Amino acid sequence: MGERGPIKDSKYFKDERDKFYLMRFFRKTTIDFIGKRRIWYFVSIFITSAGIIWALFRGVEYGIDFAGGTEVQLQFQKAVSIGAVRASLDKAGIHEAEVKYYGADASGVLIRVREGAQGAAAGTAATKHVLDAIAAGFPGDHAQLLQEQHIGPKIGGEQRANAVWAVTFTCVVILIYLAFRFRFVYGLGAVIAIVHDVLVAFAFAVICNNLVPWLNLEMNSTMLAAFLTIVGFSVNDTVIIFDRIREDQRKYKGQALKDIMNRAINETLPRTVITSGTVFLTLLVLFIWGGEVLRGFAFTMLIGVITGTYSSIFVASAIAFDWLERDKSKAAKSPVGARKASATKQVPATV
Repeated sequence: MGERGPIKDSKYFKDERDKFYLMRFFRKTTIDFIGKRRIWYFVSIFITSAGIIWALFRGVEYGIDFAGGTEVQLQFQKAVSIGAVRASLDKAGIHEAEVKYYGADASGVLIRVREGAQGAAAGTAATKHVLDAIAAGFPGDHAQLLQEQHIGPKIGGEQRANAVWAVTFTCVVILIYLAFRFRFVYGLGAVIAIVHDVLVAFAFAVICNNLVPWLNLEMNSTMLAAFLTIVGFSVNDTVIIFDRIREDQRKYKGQALKDIMNRAINETLPRTVITSGTVFLTLLVLFIWGGEVLRGFAFTMLIGVITGTYSSIFVASAIAFDWLERDKSKAAKSPVGARKASATKQVPATV
């Protein structure tokens, strides 16, 4: 048996390298992302507008940590009806209470009594009031208290304000960071994309919470954590694309900005799809088997991964492109820009 040649020249390893390259998703794509940006502008505006309008007319369901009040989680021995639970509370004088199922079946019930609701006791006495009402309404079915939470209305209002300030401060810091690392226009595009991602996730959470109540997508501290995580995930993908755009601008100085941006996005597309795909699958598992507490976080993050991926391409990069093209057009129309353009045409380019 003769000896093989050098490993790097062997046909076996060449075939294996080819197989490896075939495993890379979207390798050497030439998709015109920048050319399709206006379609995604419309999609983004439509979704965010729908969510804001829905929130204005249907309202936003705040959790106890944002609204203030008492929340009691009960586990019955057998399935109960929401109507019977609410009737027991009304009979005990607790009106305007929110009652819904909590868990996989109808034996888990979540009772939420807003601060200042008619007939509701103040402070921790509200829990005892609710338990007494349930015991009287269901004498043959002992309800086990799994969890209780009480937050005053002032603290709830402060936490809502702090949530808004947290997202705003994060966006400002990211704008300053990207303005120094790249250019101001790139930082502006990234911040607009971040705000877009948060608004889209908020829109889906508000709409789906009304259409699919068992998701329990109320606005609370867990959802705030999801929104801030979306901000970090979105800007990470955006920075990678911007970095490749800057690199390609130095490498392909003679090409148009649109071609350079499309090239950079296509070059980073395999990494974007694989990273976002693995995160999406992890969150999907968390959403299905993570339990009630993490369901809202996982659902919001699932939406955020999708929006964060496409906003890095169709929002952040597209806004930067439109801004730079507008500046280029203004410079060309100015007298100084016209003289420079004329001189460039008269003087041949040097190699």
